Amino acid sequence: MARQIKCITKLPNHQDRHRRIQAVGGDGFYDSEDAAIANVKRDANYYWVVEQGKSVWVKIAKHDGREYLKTQNDRFLPDNLLSLPECR
Repeated sequence: MARQIKCITKLPNHQDRHRRIQAVGGDGFYDSEDAAIANVKRDANYYWVVEQGKSVWVKIAKHDGREYLKTQNDRFLPDNLLSLPECR
């Protein structure tokens, strides 16, 4: 069951690009970053993002031993997730 991420919640102090996302949301769901990472580990096609008409899958990356969410390289925008609006 693929879910389209339509918004994110950033951490209050989000200067580090590898530690910015607190949660992701969409139609009928709002998942913490930890829950979202676990979901992607179970199913690599669990979340996707549309940005300016292009769809890309969300994946897990690692920086300094910490896992975080990012999108597959689509040669379009480097931070598709970070460009989404804040969840309300």
